[in-house]
Amino acid sequence: MNLQGKKAIVTGVSKGIGNALVHQLLEKGVTVAGWSRSEPKIKHENFKFFATNIADEASVANAFDESIFYLGGTVDILINNAGFGLFRTLENHTSEEWENMFAVNVHGIYYTTKRVVPLMKEKQAGHVINIASIAALQGINEASGYCGTKFAVRGISQALYQEVKKFNVKVTCVMPGSVNTDFFNEAQGITANPTMLGTADIANTMIHILETPDNYNTSEIEIRPMSPKYS
Repeated sequence: MNLQGKKAIVTGVSKGIGNALVHQLLEKGVTVAGWSRSEPKIKHENFKFFATNIADEASVANAFDESIFYLGGTVDILINNAGFGLFRTLENHTSEEWENMFAVNVHGIYYTTKRVVPLMKEKQAGHVINIASIAALQGINEASGYCGTKFAVRGISQALYQEVKKFNVKVTCVMPGSVNTDFFNEAQGITANPTMLGTADIANTMIHILETPDNYNTSEIEIRPMSPKYS
């Protein structure tokens, strides 16, 4: 896909990977509708922020309607990046914590994608990227809830690819290892540091995926840091 002039919706843009990706998309000439609860420090003529609670379908529906108006009625790229994790043993999660992780990490993808995919199918083009984690590949100690959500994201991605490929719509599941963001503020015993993956590097990988030829789909990509201390 030639990114110049394309239209994108990116969730979770206030910080981390989503924020880094927006900057790189703008550099490529993409017009971006950015969704998150907190407004990012991004000022660009081709970027507009829409305050969105991805776990609330009414909030998503409103953001979608406003974004489609801003983007001129079309979406070429959807990046489902918003997410969060809490790390503790299964029995030490509160029910509210457990449900909130699934609401953001899983239900949010459904609320957003169900609205965007029909537009892509109609125009016979588009690319959906879902950000999962290496927690979609393996069980991790004291991450049962988080792993459950990310296994779900991977499964949704695989099934969605089968559903939309005949409409020339691509689906990619990106599974990064430990990334140097404030995500780890909630993880006891883990502190973000420069030996982890960088947000700009993850974003650059997604740009590469988006720019692949039309007959080429990267269905999954696993990215891990080289540091032996982190996975």
